[in-house]
Amino acid sequence: MNKRNYAKELEARIEQFQKAGEYPKLLLHACCAPCSSYCLEYLREFFDVTVFFYNPNITSDGEYRKRVAEEKRLIEEYNRQVEEGSFTGMNSGPGARKIGIIEGVYDPGQFYEAVKGLEECREGGERCRKCFELRLTETGRVAKEMGFEYMTTTLTISPLKNADVLNEVGREAAARSDVTYLPSDFKKKNGYKRSIELSQMFGLYRQDFCGCSFSKAQRELEKENRSGL
Repeated sequence: MNKRNYAKELEARIEQFQKAGEYPKLLLHACCAPCSSYCLEYLREFFDVTVFFYNPNITSDGEYRKRVAEEKRLIEEYNRQVEEGSFTGMNSGPGARKIGIIEGVYDPGQFYEAVKGLEECREGGERCRKCFELRLTETGRVAKEMGFEYMTTTLTISPLKNADVLNEVGREAAARSDVTYLPSDFKKKNGYKRSIELSQMFGLYRQDFCGCSFSKAQRELEKENRSGL
């Protein structure tokens, strides 16, 4: 059975929009500025993009505030480029559009309720899927409520996240809200590499764990194991 190429599927959709002269309204769930960087550089040429920053899985208030501030700063930088018509060092140009942002409700209790009973699951397993469902279901709800035609997520840019699972969860969430999910695998075509370059270009805070207390604990354990070698 052939593995789906979500990056090519997205390219095919974009070609259709270009032929029709359309710039659809896209609600892009974003987890952090570094992951958003490449996704926004790419998508703002073809869509009217609004970022939806909804991440109750980030269970430290300080960490959450730092990440949402960096997301807003990145968007301000991208919008300044559009205003000034200056795209030096960017893989987007005059066709780029300004980007909006909506900040969702920050309530870590929603995350803990969603993953209740899965606290001991391995990172990348069923607990993560429940977290994806929580965030993308809310993305779908907001997309429908605010009149967006499409939704997708920056989460597929991570080499540590399963694009098949994310696209399945995204399609289901979009269907429940009667909006269209855009397939993606943003890590492809050097997307992840480009996100690192853009993070350096803009001096973005680049965290080393997904966001929840479980992922942070696992990362700390990995660091301890490496230091003990």
